[in-house]
Formats: sequence, C-alpha cells, structure tokens
Amino acid sequence: MYQQKGTALPGFEAASPANPASIRVTACARLHLGFLDLNGGLGRRFGSLGLAVSQPAVDLVVSDADRLIAEGEEAERVLRYAEAAALHLNVEPRGHFRLRRSIIPHAGLGSGTQIALAVAAGLARLRGRPFRARDAAEALDRGNRSSAGLATFERGGLVLDGGRGEDDCAPPVLARLPFPEDWRVLLVFDNSAHGLHGEAEVSAFRQLPPFPAEAAAHLCRLTLMRILPAAANQDVGAFGAGVAELQRVVGDHFASAQGGRFTSPFVTEVLAACERRGFAGIGQSSWGPTGFVIVGSDSEARRLVAELKTDGLPSSIRLEIVRGRNQGAQVRINRDPTLKRRLAS
Repeated sequence: MYQQKGTALPGFEAASPANPASIRVTACARLHLGFLDLNGGLGRRFGSLGLAVSQPAVDLVVSDADRLIAEGEEAERVLRYAEAAALHLNVEPRGHFRLRRSIIPHAGLGSGTQIALAVAAGLARLRGRPFRARDAAEALDRGNRSSAGLATFERGGLVLDGGRGEDDCAPPVLARLPFPEDWRVLLVFDNSAHGLHGEAEVSAFRQLPPFPAEAAAHLCRLTLMRILPAAANQDVGAFGAGVAELQRVVGDHFASAQGGRFTSPFVTEVLAACERRGFAGIGQSSWGPTGFVIVGSDSEARRLVAELKTDGLPSSIRLEIVRGRNQGAQVRINRDPTLKRRLAS
C-alpha cells in the first residue's frame, strides 16, 4: 500500500542551520496513461493511472541569493512557483533558481507539477525546512485532478490514484508498483504540436459529453484485474493490451476536444505503424501530443525504432527510448565546485 499523506522524499533530510552552498533537484517526467472514471456517479471523478519515466527530466540547481532570481527555460514559471513555495515554507522569498534542463511544456508529460515540486523541494532543503510533497502540491495548486505527477515525484513507478472527491485535495494514491526493469517505453514526440492546457483544457472538460457508467465500470475492472496484475507479473503483452483498451475508450471520449483519439495525426500515424508490427501497448499521455509504445526489451525497442526510420517518419517526429523510473525525485547538495563561480559570473 502507498501512504496517502504527504511523505518526505527517500533520502531527504532537513538541512543543517549552516545552509549548503547549493541544492540540486532532478525530477523525471510522467506518462498519464488514462482516466478510469469520468462519470463520477460514486462521488469520485477521474482516477488516474500514471508512470514515471527516466527521461525527459527537470534538472534544477537552487543556491542562496538576496532576492528571487531564475534563469534558464521557463524562468517566469519558476519564479511564480518560488514565490508560492516561499510563502508555503514560511521563508524569505529569495534564492537563485537555475533550470539546467526541463520537460517539454504542454506535451502531456507533467512538466508543471515536476517543476513546481522541484522548486519547493530545493528551497526547503536550502533553508532547512521539512518538505512534504503533498502539502507543497496543494500550496502550489498542483495535483487537483490527478495525483500521478505528485506520486511519481515522491516514489516513481506505476501509480494509481482514487480520483477527486468533493474537496479540493489531491486524490489519494491507492497503489504503486515497480515498472519492470527490462521493459522500455518508446516516446513519440511531435515538435509541431502541443496539447490542450490552461483555459482551453478547462473548457474542453466542460464540453465533453457524459461518460457512461458502464464504460467507467469497464475501465476500473480492466485496471484492477488486468493492467496492474500484468505489471506485477511482468506480462508485457497483457499490460500493453490493457493500456491500449484504456486508451481506446478514453481517447474516443476526448476525440471531440482533441481532433481524434490522439491529438497529433503524425503521432497517430507512427502509433498505427507500431500496432501493425504487433506492439499492442500504444497510447497518448494526457492531452498529448506525446505518444508512447510499451516494449518488452531494449533490443525490441531499438529494432522498432530502426524499422520506423527505414519506413520514413514525418519531419516533426522525434523518437526516444526510455525506461520506467522506480524512484522519486532526488534532492541533494550540489557537489559541483565550479557552480559558485559560474553563478557569480
């Protein structure tokens, strides 16, 4: 079972009063494999299945400063999260946040939640404050609809949450399983598209047709009796088939909002080519456009990529083979001896 209350990250300890020079936080992307219950007839809505993957990742360095400073990609968003995190932690709003690497925004990979929690965790470690990911997520307005990103930040792996109730709290996490080490995930990026976000996403949810209770019951049973057991038994065929069925039902429900089962027609084309080759576990993460293919081994994944490239790919498509990630974010003292000089220059 998974602890539902906010937990300290593994290996995370409060800093000593003598604050370290800098803190480095790394947090990886998550795939949102689908919602279980968009009907909500039992009092809880959504319910998410998510998976932490090894790449892409947030790489953030936090050091002391006399004010709030951010550099790198998405500096404006980092500053906004830093202000909210300082208020939540009850510390002075100051610090230098250097985002060395980030997760592609609006690609269905949970970049907002990972950046927000990385900022809060780094600031907490720098200032010697205890850090609870769930509490920080609430303060930074993350995880309201799904706890997949929150749970993967904490512990990684394959996670299932119980959906949102009548309160505004992040959904409780019901299960967490390790993703088999031998399996791979082929990510299919479309650099010419992005998924719905912000007000457009809120509007899309409002305009969706009612979700049948029978379909919700089917997906809940599918997840509990096929997808999770297949992951536990390392049965990639059953796991992939279960995820593909979840994607089919949910993707078709969202088709009116995103232009089809999947957002990008180019990603759709690549996923169809993978399916024709016998790879059942295809889908789109969240609103996309990023697609994925579950593959049983690294060698299979490499062969698949080679075949797809031989057949020819749309110019905007990029493929990347990644692993599942079975640990949460890392928060540690930065040992780079040149950092202080470089930040001062």
